[in-house]
Amino acid sequence: MSAPEHVIKKGGFWLSMKAVMWAFLGVRKKSGLQHDVANLSFFHIIIAGVFGALIFMTLLFLIVKAVVST
Repeated sequence: MSAPEHVIKKGGFWLSMKAVMWAFLGVRKKSGLQHDVANLSFFHIIIAGVFGALIFMTLLFLIVKAVVST
């Protein structure tokens, strides 16, 4: 028996991570935006956002450290 069409399957963590990374760049889809957002888990988005912010801060730190050391 297949699931009814009105049941929305939540996306995985990697789908949320992808959405957060594109959001950091300011890029989003114009078509199907509501459908994409409805498939993301709130918990996954929070974790992906924190993880993305840590990556961003680490990259900035490494760039500044490389520039200042020369």
